[in-house]
Amino acid sequence: QLVESGGGSVQAGGSLRLSCAASGYTYSSYCMGWFRQAPGKERERVATIDSDGTASYADSVKGRFTISKDNAKKTLDLQMNSLKPEDTGMYYCVAGRPLAGTCTVVVGWYQHWGQGTQVTVSP
Repeated sequence: QLVESGGGSVQAGGSLRLSCAASGYTYSSYCMGWFRQAPGKERERVATIDSDGTASYADSVKGRFTISKDNAKKTLDLQMNSLKPEDTGMYYCVAGRPLAGTCTVVVGWYQHWGQGTQVTVSP
């Protein structure tokens, strides 16, 4: 089970930190990450992190967002800085096995999803 927290409303340029608490599985060997879905748009990968701690980001968030995890605490975080209105959406914590040794950006590959937390960035 994955449970997100930390969403909210913020003005452009502000920061938010999302957290995801994992239970029920040992996700340390999994890819974990954050996906988001804006109104009227498809769900997209924001950031992923593999079992070794190597992170990968969508081009749109590089340099602004940082993904991190704590295997001992079974938590996954997303620090979001310099937020833009286009970052608005529902953010989901995900977990899934690596695909060909990497953390895929394919939405349908991830077996485990949280319920989502809303992030709203106003101009």
